[in-house]
Amino acid sequence: MSIKGTISTGYKDRRHFIDLVVQKAKAGLRAEASRGYLGVLWWILEPVMYMTIFYFVFLHLFQRGDENFVIFLLTGLIVWKWFISTVSSSASSLMANVGLMNQVYVPKILFPLTTVAVNTFKFFVVFALYLVFLQFTETKVTWAWTFLPVVIVTQLFLIVAVSGFLAAIMPFFPDLRVILDNFLLMLFFLSGIFFDISRLPESIQGYLWLNPMAVMINMYRQVLHNSVLPDLQQLVMVLLFSAVTMFFAALIYKHFDRIYPKIIH
Repeated sequence: MSIKGTISTGYKDRRHFIDLVVQKAKAGLRAEASRGYLGVLWWILEPVMYMTIFYFVFLHLFQRGDENFVIFLLTGLIVWKWFISTVSSSASSLMANVGLMNQVYVPKILFPLTTVAVNTFKFFVVFALYLVFLQFTETKVTWAWTFLPVVIVTQLFLIVAVSGFLAAIMPFFPDLRVILDNFLLMLFFLSGIFFDISRLPESIQGYLWLNPMAVMINMYRQVLHNSVLPDLQQLVMVLLFSAVTMFFAALIYKHFDRIYPKIIH
């Protein structure tokens, strides 16, 4: 086969795989929408209820903060919700689709990528509504908002990397599910969702900034609330972490791609 033919075949394979991810994601969204009477409204109501709980707990029960703190909190919660929903679901995606794997061959990375696609679509819906909501507060659109796509894409790469890696190793170590849940809970409280990391002592900040999600949440707040451009060095560090994680995930999938159906029960 000629080089041109090889490239053409590779391009068609990639295009077919992308189409497969998109179609499976659409099917997943339709399935979710048909499960309840409220349908697609649950995509909005569920995160709104999630954020409302924290809003009342911190603003009314703890009597902490004002409108600025509420916006500070909601931004962190929305960004975290995208991450936690996707990563938690993706981790078990191969085990949840073992029936399909036993019937037909598909690249196993399809399953976490489909979960990422579904949750990313729902994030865009909620985030767009949140941006509209911000216009009714003291937060207004500024030129810095044009850099939001850069921040979003960076977080998307991070989510794809972490989701793909966890999905790849989870079938070998099912007990990791409990450890993962507790680790994500710890990460929830260490990501600066409820506090501003930059106001802590520098000796503590150094450790907290090692958490990529703490960096991402801070970037959203800087762009949305303070009209400050994303820190290029921090962006590169998150992308580098994502690239390394993706690389190891790709190695695992390449080596065990056809073995997964045999080890998942």
